[in-house]
Amino acid sequence: MLKIGLTGGIASGKSVVASRLKERGAVLVDADALAREVVEPGTEGLQRIAAEFGDDVLGSDGRLDRPKLGALVFGDSARLAALNGIVHPLVRARAAAIVAKAAEDAVVVQDIPLLVETGQGSDFHLVVVVDAPDRTRLQRMLEHRGMTAAAARSRMAAQATREERLAAADAVLDNSGTVEQLVAKVDRLWDDRLAPFARNLSAGERAGRAGGPVLVPARVEWANDARRLMDRIVKVLPAGQQDAVTVDHIGSTSVPGLDAKDVIDLQLTVPDLGVADALAPALAAGGYPAIPGITGDSPKPSHPNPEDWRKRIHANADPGRPVNLHIRAAGSPGWRFALCFRDWLRAEPAAAAEYLALKRRLAAAHAGDASTSDYAEAKEDWFTAVEEPLERWVKQSGWQPPSSVS
Repeated sequence: MLKIGLTGGIASGKSVVASRLKERGAVLVDADALAREVVEPGTEGLQRIAAEFGDDVLGSDGRLDRPKLGALVFGDSARLAALNGIVHPLVRARAAAIVAKAAEDAVVVQDIPLLVETGQGSDFHLVVVVDAPDRTRLQRMLEHRGMTAAAARSRMAAQATREERLAAADAVLDNSGTVEQLVAKVDRLWDDRLAPFARNLSAGERAGRAGGPVLVPARVEWANDARRLMDRIVKVLPAGQQDAVTVDHIGSTSVPGLDAKDVIDLQLTVPDLGVADALAPALAAGGYPAIPGITGDSPKPSHPNPEDWRKRIHANADPGRPVNLHIRAAGSPGWRFALCFRDWLRAEPAAAAEYLALKRRLAAAHAGDASTSDYAEAKEDWFTAVEEPLERWVKQSGWQPPSSVS
């Protein structure tokens, strides 16, 4: 089951996106509709609201008087927090019940206006943000909702900023144009990413990657992407294992300013590879199926025994964001090399420049390949050769590996 979190600021066009995704076959869970449902007469939610805010928030028909309640909580963070503390858990429980009934191969879209504000991004395989410039949203509220400029700005200020929403997004749907243009973007997202992701997830397969290596200039977004992915990986693990592992951003995309393939490399540190194998089903369900046949790194001269370099590797089932997840045991040579090599390149511009020159030369030589495997293999001799200067840097700098799992 592919779980999508859909969000966007007020007047961004989120309802249009939600409707179109439902038309394309998604199971839609509307948080706003559920928020109304859980405070209907006779519900626990309405009883608790009346107890917290008084019977004056009830109309003559026994229903919630939303304008009156809104006037009580608007601008009062403590009272708003009390209301959210009642409603949000009930909405989440109702949403979970709907999701539990969905088919195993379904695409489930949860429309959550306050997804970013409530920190729910790591609960989903992907977060889709519907975006429009603030001035565009303001104009829409004035023209289509009859709001005053002050009221519209106040509503916008009560939500996450546009920058905060974009930072939480795996996919952004720009709605600064027409409704027809937005619908076309939703269709492309469904056809190119969501539907293939759902198929890969159901089959337990990684997303396909074709073609030789393509280096792109360093992107500042890579660090934020990695943080979002690392949070999500930890979240999909069984509760008892979440504190027993760590996840680090490694590889070329972890080195600021270094050109790289647009592939995020992450390292999941486990106590031993038995734990790695036990976590494989949870990782696959979270969108990271194992890649069979890859069981270790190439040994370096300081530790020539291949057994010392054993690992597991998983890759993302999402065709829109390639990710390699290397799983290594804490303290193993491969675990240490990945972290030490990253920090060396970050600290030593000359080493990073030498590595970049190698990457560019080999990328050009393998540009016509069907995959990047020969490109990766061609770098191994250089990795072996730099072990000695790398270890000299370790001694001179006093580098120590980060705290790891016990």
